[in-house]
Amino acid sequence: MDADATRALLAAVAAGEVAVDAALDRLSAGVLGDGDGFADLGFARVDTHRALRTGDPEVVYAAGKTPEQVVAIVERLHEAHPAHPVLVSRADDTVRGALRDVFAELCTDEPLGRMVAVGAHPSVTGGKVTVLCAGTSDLPVATEAAFTARVCGAEVTQISDVGVAGIHRLLATRPVLAASDCVVVVAGMDGALPSAVGGMVGVPIVAVPTSVGYGASFGGLAALLTMLNSCAPGVTVVNIDNGFGAGLAAARIVRNVGVGPGPGGSS
Repeated sequence: MDADATRALLAAVAAGEVAVDAALDRLSAGVLGDGDGFADLGFARVDTHRALRTGDPEVVYAAGKTPEQVVAIVERLHEAHPAHPVLVSRADDTVRGALRDVFAELCTDEPLGRMVAVGAHPSVTGGKVTVLCAGTSDLPVATEAAFTARVCGAEVTQISDVGVAGIHRLLATRPVLAASDCVVVVAGMDGALPSAVGGMVGVPIVAVPTSVGYGASFGGLAALLTMLNSCAPGVTVVNIDNGFGAGLAAARIVRNVGVGPGPGGSS
């Protein structure tokens, strides 16, 4: 049961359309009768109440799971929340093919970012997220971030290949960056791009180091340390290659943009 379903149920109680005890039973059991808030599939205990707690789509990390396990988890989550998408991250060709076979037209496949969304995408409910990447080699991680933010309800613009080796390319994007409510900056090698962006605009920045680079980049550690030591204020850093984490964080940052004063809104 998600926040919208819970709100509708409480409104029905307030209107006298649903008895208090009946509403309590439905809240206790959830949509699928999972009284503890999860469904035990044997190999996984699937959290069916996460959407109620966080408002985010449920996400399945596919790496290390068999295609059959991923499909079974997604089926249960989609059954619990048919009106909301289920995200699958780090999905290889085999997993994405299995999901397409089962969910067909419900399945949105993003092969570059190794992502799949099962279910209808939400309408845009938040502000503007811009996802930048330093080089074309960073595109898989940047695409993961952009796809995640989009499925979480943000308006997303994606700009690629604006690294500091040609700083004029970045300067040309300033109007777009300044009009954004959050900027995700993806970079490998020296990892300098977030600091450059942080000195150009005054919006929240989520920096993503990637494992792109030669030997001394240490699989993204050099970029991670550069970003953590950024001299530009307002730069927050996620883990190496964690486009999903950056996209979700950005979507949460912009979720209440334009809502106005009141509970959950800006004042």
